[in-house]
Amino acid sequence: MLDKDLNGTIFSEFGDPEAPALLLIHGLGLNKDVWQWQGPELSRDHYVVSYDLYGHGKSNPPPTTPSLRMFAAQAQALLDHLGLARATVIGFSLGGMIARRMVQDHPDQVARIVVLHSPHQRSAFAQQAILDRVELARSEGPAATVEVALDRWFTAPFRRQNPQMMSLVRSWVLENEPEIYHTVYRVLAEGIDEITTPEPAISCPALIVTGDQDFGNGPEMSQAIARDIVGAVVRILPGLRHMALAEDPTAMTHMILSFLAETRSAAS
Repeated sequence: MLDKDLNGTIFSEFGDPEAPALLLIHGLGLNKDVWQWQGPELSRDHYVVSYDLYGHGKSNPPPTTPSLRMFAAQAQALLDHLGLARATVIGFSLGGMIARRMVQDHPDQVARIVVLHSPHQRSAFAQQAILDRVELARSEGPAATVEVALDRWFTAPFRRQNPQMMSLVRSWVLENEPEIYHTVYRVLAEGIDEITTPEPAISCPALIVTGDQDFGNGPEMSQAIARDIVGAVVRILPGLRHMALAEDPTAMTHMILSFLAETRSAAS
């Protein structure tokens, strides 16, 4: 499938355009290829759209100072371009923050959300740690943070047994422009205030997922996110860290498909 370009947003489409639509939003430093492990299964019964966030992959640099609202507007423009009145929005990490911003800004266009490994309010210690990483990325670029990130994202046995996967994910991060990367990293660090305790509360069907070893976005954060969303369902993947969608794609894909099937009538 060839990439397509909407005013500097590079995107791909899979599946039947008449089927229920899924919009996939990747995380910080990555690109739309992070969905390669879920895309084939999801597109069997859905129209799947994945794209590169501004400043990532092949998309243009951010048109303004990066913010969740800017990224939500990028997603909404893509849905409009494709003529999608409603879609389920699936966001990983920063993408999960964008999904929550999007359903607040464009509630009529979001049928459901799936929030994977995404943050809520952090402790003072954890917040300072991520701000320190932002500053390190600003001064030294993505190479200064990528190895520590891989340690946080994958379990140690998986890292040892899958060097090719580590090389792939590392290459994605290192492709980011240093002058842009830290500005988006700051959105991950500081953007949480604008999407917590929303008024009115988010009320669309929602699935919140993390791994029990995702120490930056763990089960307590997923429970906190769920408290902001009426009727949200929380699922915890055992023995997995941040990049569960790559480390155990079968478990992640099954969880997403089960939620979509269970909520199909509610979202129609």
